[in-house]
Amino acid sequence: MTFHIRFAVYCPTLIVRMSWSSSLVNIRRAHTLTVLFILTCALVYVTLLEETPQDTAYNTKRGIIASILVFLCFGVTQAKDGPFSRPHPAYWRFWLCVSVVYELFLIFILFQTVHDGRQFMKYIDPKLGVPLPERDYGGNCLIYDPGNATDPFHNIWDKMDGFVPAHFLGWYIKTLMIRDWWMCMIISVMFEFLEYSLEHQLPNFSECWWDHWIMDVLVCNGLGIYCGMKTLGWLSMKPYQWQGLWNIPTYKGKIKRIAFQFTPYSWVKFEWKPASNLRRWLAVLGIIFMFLLAELNTFYLKFVLWMPPEHYLVLLRLVFFVNVGGVAMREIYDFMDDPKFHKKLGQQAWIVAAITVTEFLIVVKYDPHTIMLPIPFFVTQCWFLGIVLILTWTLWRFFIR
Repeated sequence: MTFHIRFAVYCPTLIVRMSWSSSLVNIRRAHTLTVLFILTCALVYVTLLEETPQDTAYNTKRGIIASILVFLCFGVTQAKDGPFSRPHPAYWRFWLCVSVVYELFLIFILFQTVHDGRQFMKYIDPKLGVPLPERDYGGNCLIYDPGNATDPFHNIWDKMDGFVPAHFLGWYIKTLMIRDWWMCMIISVMFEFLEYSLEHQLPNFSECWWDHWIMDVLVCNGLGIYCGMKTLGWLSMKPYQWQGLWNIPTYKGKIKRIAFQFTPYSWVKFEWKPASNLRRWLAVLGIIFMFLLAELNTFYLKFVLWMPPEHYLVLLRLVFFVNVGGVAMREIYDFMDDPKFHKKLGQQAWIVAAITVTEFLIVVKYDPHTIMLPIPFFVTQCWFLGIVLILTWTLWRFFIR
């Protein structure tokens, strides 16, 4: 009798546990047949039940959007998984497919004339396609302006725009991607030198000295890198022993487990070791170069395509790189650190590199006059000296020594 009572009590619990385990397995599956069925139903509805509007422009836009959505559905269910699995592998497959769509869009823009390419942006937003003036951040560079009795610190307040928190957040995320303090600081300082060198091409590169070195490098970038390194330290010390949600007895523990679903499944510490051999040294130089080129593309693209800095397309591009940059860096590190196991560059790293190069080619094609403006002689001397020093150190470290 006691056995039957215990079995009756235990059976429902066992059934619930088994159903919960099976639901977790179902969540991890790609659901290829389910997605195919829903997609087919949507296409059948559009074909048989919806009347096609007699508007060529509207139908063209809707057809392009539908084609992109079908491709995304295919990629999310069928694409190869990358190195990240949290919060869900489908999330990273989605961004891989978005990368392909964005690269195809860039290729299309690259093959248009300058006028047609800029006017094509009106199909995305009718407010685009109009030349915009660049804001000059230079001018009066006095930190304390005695001539302004009402607000002598007005120059500082004028520089406090939306880019200040964007700089901090951007470098916090970049630090999580690169996972190395020295590389982050080198890229941060190098970009300020690039702004000095290219301010004759883009007026908004012209900033006050304290805006370059105090607000950018020390405050915004430096604080973002510091917070990023602290987060990396916490992630490296965090125990990665995962427990099923059903096995956690308290609600607080369950909520904590759900929150930790958005943290890495395991942790890999990046040890770049650029001076260990020539291959790693060239790889680190290439990573720094591509990072700087992607940063410059942000400013030059909106300049040649006539997009205001606050436009949502500029923000979407940054959100895009936030989601794909971490995967690309992990694939690059794996390819560089263990070439015997990772015999080819990862898919996300490959497409990100192609995107960066294509963006630069669009800039070159759409405004070659700005790109070819002669660099001041003293700036050329500085860069020439820097390149000679790098080449000399490379020869000494890896060949002569």
